[in-house]
Amino acid sequence: MPARGLHEFTLDTPTGRIAGLRGQPGGPRVIALHGWLDNAASFVPLAEHLHGIELVAPDLPGHGASAHLAPGADYSFAAAVNAVLDIADALGWDRFSLLGHSMGAGISSLVAAACPQRVERLVAIEALGALAEVPERTVSRLREAIAAYRALRGKSLRVFPDVAIAVRARMAAGAQVGSRLEERAARLLVERGVVPVEGGFKWSSDPRLTLPTMQRMTEPQIRDLVAGIECPTRVVFADPAQPYLPDPLRRERAALLPAGELIVIDGGHHLHMEQPERIAGVIGDFFIRG
Repeated sequence: MPARGLHEFTLDTPTGRIAGLRGQPGGPRVIALHGWLDNAASFVPLAEHLHGIELVAPDLPGHGASAHLAPGADYSFAAAVNAVLDIADALGWDRFSLLGHSMGAGISSLVAAACPQRVERLVAIEALGALAEVPERTVSRLREAIAAYRALRGKSLRVFPDVAIAVRARMAAGAQVGSRLEERAARLLVERGVVPVEGGFKWSSDPRLTLPTMQRMTEPQIRDLVAGIECPTRVVFADPAQPYLPDPLRRERAALLPAGELIVIDGGHHLHMEQPERIAGVIGDFFIRG
């Protein structure tokens, strides 16, 4: 169920129909971007404790209740940047702030770097920049991604006989990649992330989202990107760090921000869902400052 004050919305964009959750108008405008295979419900717990802002949490393309990309299209970070700008345009927002978690924080980083004239402030939770790749992995990554894409055709999605089993599956999947999720948080994501079918429920997300990325930036490219984020930025990381972004590396990246600050809090990867009041306190009046 949406948090108090949040309501469902849809927008028609060049990317396709975007669904999500939206707060009441008034106050600084903030677009909240969820993580990979999550959805707008990621921000339901936090929204209860954020005041004085106009929060819009879309389901990113292919996630939640939003439309999947057209056949042949690719879920790249570059495409996601344009999707976010299309959402802002559809809202009529020339300027706005960004609140991102995990993949959503990575996308927010790119938007802020690419469009400094549009992004006022950024809060990035559990990511900054993008996942890096060494140049020597370029060919092997491309081959793996293309092979996985061609093999995806014709595969059927798992059908869960009830939502409770889907919740357990979501928790198990998170644990496998070092992103443990409490049951109440998993249920919020699952209830928005499944659709009824004959025999039960299946994931509403586009199966193409599970494919390997064809190309990633190198670490020097990511550092240049982070250094190009001109707006005031607050980065929030959980302790212990995720294996793919060890603590020394994330601190090095955060230090490149021209107007940034880093806060590290004990917790898991979804700390904004599992410790929403604490994270809201960390955000404080950051978005409201002039």
